[in-house]
Amino acid sequence: MQRMITGIGEFARGIAHQTVQGAATLIQSPSAGGAELLGMSSSTQGQVVISVLVIIILFVLRRALLAVVSRTVEDPASRYKWAKTSAYTASLIGLVVVIQIWFVALRSLSTFLGLLSAGLAIALRDVVADFAGWLFILFRRPFDLGDRIQIGTHAGDVIDRRIFQFSIMEIGNWVSADQSTGRVIHIPNQRVFLEPLANYSAGFPYLWNELEVLLTFESDWKQAKSLFKDITTEIMKDVVAEAEGPRKKADQRFLIHYRTLTPAVYTSVQESGVLLTVRYLCRPRERRGTGEDLWEEILQVVERTDSIEFAYPTQRRIVDSRSD
Repeated sequence: MQRMITGIGEFARGIAHQTVQGAATLIQSPSAGGAELLGMSSSTQGQVVISVLVIIILFVLRRALLAVVSRTVEDPASRYKWAKTSAYTASLIGLVVVIQIWFVALRSLSTFLGLLSAGLAIALRDVVADFAGWLFILFRRPFDLGDRIQIGTHAGDVIDRRIFQFSIMEIGNWVSADQSTGRVIHIPNQRVFLEPLANYSAGFPYLWNELEVLLTFESDWKQAKSLFKDITTEIMKDVVAEAEGPRKKADQRFLIHYRTLTPAVYTSVQESGVLLTVRYLCRPRERRGTGEDLWEEILQVVERTDSIEFAYPTQRRIVDSRSD
């Protein structure tokens, strides 16, 4: 990384030195009157001209590159990455070249960057923290575009990453079962250092979900437990097979191990009856759909099985007929 920055600095220094000299030579005689009218020396005028030319050239090159990408790349995600990468690259090159044009006296780019960073750290603390967060997101990759995450009280799908903030399409809030609300939330990058971040997709791209079914004490809970497990196993068999297969290389960064991924049904006792908790594996964006499928099957099983009944909070009053 240090070699790359040094190389860019030397390249930009050479361009800046040559272009400033060339511009000064071109501007000196013909435009002396114009320079006086503008209140600028010929050297300053040359720096302005070259800075504008650098910006225009980088802009044209980036637009030409994006035009080629739009004709050859069909995947929207790939196009987005090309647009972001080209914007960051053009901005970096332009910044380094312009700095070299206006600060030729500073022979060491690292010295200038050190002075600049010290001033920014004091005057623009939040901005610097957001930029540091962007670097952390870019290189450490706690999440990628399209990942479903929760940071602090906000949860959603990542739809954009920028230098000072990232954006998510919100899920949850007043909407049940992690479905989208339609709102876009912009979150400062520094929040990755301040708030716990949960990633629904990275590492192990599945969720454990649970359904609670309350039956009466008179019900045949053993039969119900067996039926519910068979239903869940049948509906979720494709997800379990997928999860038991080889994991992607990107998902092997974490030491995650489960002894079993098949559905399970757990038994407990509540005041109003026997509680059967159905635990199963599902994809993050299918939690509501799989829950609906399971509930429909459970309702049908209970309806056609006389020995199984749903329970609900009740009160029983015993009246002694012998009392007055």
